[in-house]
Amino acid sequence: MSSHISNVRPPPDKLLTDLADYALNAKITSGEAYDTARWCLVDTLACGIMALAYPACTKLLGPVVPGASIQHGARVPGTRYELDPVVAAFNIGTIIRWLDFNDTWLAAEWGHPSDNLGAILATADWLSRNAAAGTPVSAFSSLVTRHSSLTVKDVLTAMIKAHEIQGVLALENSFNRVGLDHVLLVRVASTAVTTAMLGGTREQVINAISQAWLDGSALRTYRHAPNTGSRKSWAAGDATSRGVRLALIALTGEMGYPSALTTKTWGFQDVSFKGNPVKLARPLGSYVMEQILFKISFPAEFHAQTAVECAMQLHPLVNKRLNQIERVELTTHESAIRIIDKTGPLHNPADRDHCLQYMTAIGLIFGELTADHYEDRIAADPRIDALRAKMTVTEDKSYSKDYLDPEKRSIANAVQIFFQDGSKTGKIAVEYPIGHRRRRKEGIPVLQQKASGAFTAHYGAKNTAKLMELFANRERLEAMPVHAFVSHFAK
Repeated sequence: MSSHISNVRPPPDKLLTDLADYALNAKITSGEAYDTARWCLVDTLACGIMALAYPACTKLLGPVVPGASIQHGARVPGTRYELDPVVAAFNIGTIIRWLDFNDTWLAAEWGHPSDNLGAILATADWLSRNAAAGTPVSAFSSLVTRHSSLTVKDVLTAMIKAHEIQGVLALENSFNRVGLDHVLLVRVASTAVTTAMLGGTREQVINAISQAWLDGSALRTYRHAPNTGSRKSWAAGDATSRGVRLALIALTGEMGYPSALTTKTWGFQDVSFKGNPVKLARPLGSYVMEQILFKISFPAEFHAQTAVECAMQLHPLVNKRLNQIERVELTTHESAIRIIDKTGPLHNPADRDHCLQYMTAIGLIFGELTADHYEDRIAADPRIDALRAKMTVTEDKSYSKDYLDPEKRSIANAVQIFFQDGSKTGKIAVEYPIGHRRRRKEGIPVLQQKASGAFTAHYGAKNTAKLMELFANRERLEAMPVHAFVSHFAK
């Protein structure tokens, strides 16, 4: 007997249309979302500027072919590069993510929604600069006229929408548990918002998003022992760049694949997600930007942020008694144990910034944590591994429960030190890191200090004052043409 497979083309999967309609038509009315997006923009740019001090990062930057440039191309902040938007998105996305210092979203699937700024800023600057120059953009010449008034508010709106798409998809869809990397959601979000920014029709946006899902996902191998490595620092740049490429492909009229997610046997859900449906946990609005978690005081994988805060509080009590420590008890939540509880040798900075014990040891020994503490020179200090060897890690079920509570979204850790003479410190616990929404009032001034310090090291004090002034008034910032804004950050 033979069976016949229907070749009737189905309507687009509902998730594809939901994402497209949101990207194209949603009106963002939340003042809190726009205000948070403003600080997200300065924080994300600061993270990128800081990364330029690291040759391991800068060696990856610039055009694909050395020496290539493009007139009125997108600029890469902190550099002289002027590139096509696809390559510029890779550059911007890579510097943003390199130090693991930009914002974080923790859910069933975690990630860093500001990674999408690579696509958003590259696309917006490219369009805005060509519009200002009156230069046709190849087949997209009509877009130049359409986007002649592109402003920073358009960038903030796209950021809010990209945060929302990535973050809401992450709430209940745990791709990491089937071995897939969360940069999948960066690609999907970047594709959706940039296709809309480029003036795509509803059909074109749906087609582009379908292509993003067809790409599947990178494996998480490079984030976990024993293979943790530097790809985790440029994977988001790769994903956000791919989003721009797929958007541009869709705008040529290239076809899409309406059941890319749901088709039996060959769709994303069956092939890559063990047959589970990919779903939206809540209506799309501005929830994620309002709730976003900033890494403010130090670059550390977010599940360890509160552990490092605890360690810094304990530093004055233990830094002169390190050789007297018998054991260090770390109490944490399930996700931290699964992702960053690591023993044995640590082979590179990427390995170290994903080790709960290493980050905690740095806080205890030095009373601070900077990107330099992950480099080989510091890691060679024998006190670090000696202290790691004395650490135990246990789960507190209540911490794990509150981590998953959508009203709390806590990331709790506790640290207690026991000495050989039988004495001990108190058990220091921190439930919400300084970058949490519940600590915004306390956190934003520290975020501003972080950005100011990053800009000063790269641009000098005088130019930094001008850069920080750009963000002082939200209405003035939002009205600024994108190309004028980005020009302030060119080196």
